Amino acid sequence: MGILPVKIGDVVVLRKPHACGANRWRVVRLGADVGLVCLHCGRRVLLARDEFERRLRQLLPEEGRDDEAGRA
Repeated sequence: MGILPVKIGDVVVLRKPHACGANRWRVVRLGADVGLVCLHCGRRVLLARDEFERRLRQLLPEEGRDDEAGRA
């Protein structure tokens, strides 16, 4: 499998929902493991990169990130 264009701060949708019922996560760490934070309950998890790539369903479009970068 190739390298996914995922960056820290991206929001992703995984195949299976979290126990709280949400399936949207924010990427907070990239490396051999991928750190994710649930956007509904705030739970932090680490997934091995290959497991993350299998579970990934969708990379959501960036929302207003260009505007934030322009203000700095």
